[in-house]
Amino acid sequence: MEEVSRLRTLVDNISSYLSISSSTNKLFSNPAHKYYSRGEEIAKLLMPFLDNLVASDASPNEFLNNGFEELSQYIDELREQFESWQPLSSRIFYVLRIESLASKMRESSLEIFQLLKHLPGDLVSEDCIELVKLVGREEVSYTIDRALIDQRKGVELTPEVLLKIAESVGLRSNQDILIEGVVLTNLKEDAKLVKNNIKAGFIKGLMYLTKQMHDYLAKIEQSQLPSDFFCPLSLQLMTDPVTVASGQTYERAFIEKWFDTGLMVCPKTRQALSQTTLTPNFTVKAFIANWCESNNVNPPDPLELIQSNQPFPLLVGSGSRGSLPLPVMDDTLKCNHTESVDASKCEELHQVLTRSASAPGIVSKVVSKANRSILQAPVETVPQPCIIPATIKETGSSSNMEAEETGGSSSMEVEVKKLIQDLKSSSLDAQREATAQLRLLTKDIPDNRTVIARCGAIAALVNKLYSMDKMIQADAVTCLLNLSLDDSNKTVIAYSGVFKPLVHVLKTGNMEAKENSTRALVSLSKAEENRTKMLEAGAIEPLVRLMGNGSPRGKKDAATALTNLATRNKEKEMVIRGGGVRYLIQMMNPAAGTVERAVVVLANLANVPEAKIAIRDGGGIPLLVEVVELGSPRGQENAAAALCLLCMDSSRFCNTVIREGAIPPLVALTRSGTARAKEKAKSLLKYFEALKQENQRRS
Repeated sequence: MEEVSRLRTLVDNISSYLSISSSTNKLFSNPAHKYYSRGEEIAKLLMPFLDNLVASDASPNEFLNNGFEELSQYIDELREQFESWQPLSSRIFYVLRIESLASKMRESSLEIFQLLKHLPGDLVSEDCIELVKLVGREEVSYTIDRALIDQRKGVELTPEVLLKIAESVGLRSNQDILIEGVVLTNLKEDAKLVKNNIKAGFIKGLMYLTKQMHDYLAKIEQSQLPSDFFCPLSLQLMTDPVTVASGQTYERAFIEKWFDTGLMVCPKTRQALSQTTLTPNFTVKAFIANWCESNNVNPPDPLELIQSNQPFPLLVGSGSRGSLPLPVMDDTLKCNHTESVDASKCEELHQVLTRSASAPGIVSKVVSKANRSILQAPVETVPQPCIIPATIKETGSSSNMEAEETGGSSSMEVEVKKLIQDLKSSSLDAQREATAQLRLLTKDIPDNRTVIARCGAIAALVNKLYSMDKMIQADAVTCLLNLSLDDSNKTVIAYSGVFKPLVHVLKTGNMEAKENSTRALVSLSKAEENRTKMLEAGAIEPLVRLMGNGSPRGKKDAATALTNLATRNKEKEMVIRGGGVRYLIQMMNPAAGTVERAVVVLANLANVPEAKIAIRDGGGIPLLVEVVELGSPRGQENAAAALCLLCMDSSRFCNTVIREGAIPPLVALTRSGTARAKEKAKSLLKYFEALKQENQRRS
């Protein structure tokens, strides 16, 4: 039946989307990977209800069918976008496209949950809908829009704004910024050729932003040293300066790395280069050597700089430096928009940035109407990646906007600053009251989280994680968890030195504090640099313990955190030595509701020899076979993946799995499983067939 077909297509598309996370390294190099995580959260909420619908053979109504088709297309487009990312594409355009699709997926999922809620049998609770609402929404397009508007008005852009844009689109180094500038230049020329003035003007503004980022970095690095001695790519003193065909001088190792990416243009002038011959610049080298000797300076090792891949350091010292004035720009990069950008032009640009969906729409398109006042738009309106003001500022409520425009402080800011002072009080009662109030303020309203972070509460709350008072400690960690739900706060929290205090809470706190600390680690572990800090803080051991003695929710969150952290055999072995496999097998009790998460972690560990033995000796193999037969689609594919790793190159494990009756459910999985589950099931059956042939040959 066509209706059932739409539902099954949606389920298969969700499974294919979720399978992207198996290529973790590739995903985390993607500048829009945080949007994948948001989509993953929504998809995991949806799957149980969709599986129930498939199993019930119910006939969905017309609205649900249209919703399934629409959501299926958005998810499929997102998957294609994540799989097609190329490093030399424009990161800004790519993230804006992903953000738009992710927003559509979120709104479409909300609509489906609302429709499922009204079906007989109370399939969906209000909690599910609220959880989807909590998943992050668009913010990059809003930040860029505001920056471009401020740029037109001549308003200074602070280092924090530049950092937020750079971090949001994955511009992690000066080289990334220069590459983005080259790609944007080409896109602008292409837009001019087809006379698309809207797109060309938008790109010119983006070029202006990348130029400011580069200039600010250069000013930080070159504030006290001769600028001619710096490589424009590394922003460090040159040790082996060479000149390219455009006449510009660079550090040899960095310009060679630039050419290795396939870019045959000069990074500074963006002039196309007919050849990549590098001519040593002995004059500049001699000047640098003399200057270093006179000033007792040791130039850095360029190879070490390349290997370190230094991150974007706009916040380093920003508090003392203050914001910089807009840099003087050459004529090619001036961005003076003389024409107003109305809603129709904005929609035209939106069609350029995003692939239009042909599916019938049950989710309303969020577009500004030309005759609608911006401030009269509904709060739920999501800003599109165009040069127009956003509807409601995401970093504050309308009252806070008014306070900013008048240079004053909102009542919320006054209240928060008073609570922060109370956190520093010597009175435990005052501290308890302050943390409790901040916990309430951060619980439900996203705008509050931004205001609270902006007032400087994060550092004070991190300090309270070491409190001997269990109530203060639990409320403080819960506040930080709530604040981390706003992506714009994640970087500030990470830079506050939060990871050792969170691990301290994991070791010493009450159960609520431990579990909320774990959820905070899960929220922050999506960034690779944060995962390194968590490992250095010793997070694995207490997370393994929580997986053994926490509540079902705590166990699931601990398992998720360990999946994010244990990506190398070294960390996996720490999990195994701490008894992690035993705890995971205990979590495979269907009554606990933790089976699916446990199977994910087992599949992650199963390539380590010690884990294979622990799974076998702990009775994990029959449980994995049971999940292959009776589990959810997600559980089936991960159980099959774990069995596949166990049986690879091991006739003993193959025989054990066969004795547990795995062949019939694996054959069934090759017909009805997700794409990844089919692949793993077929691989296992091939192992069994090879073992059978080997036994026949021997006999």
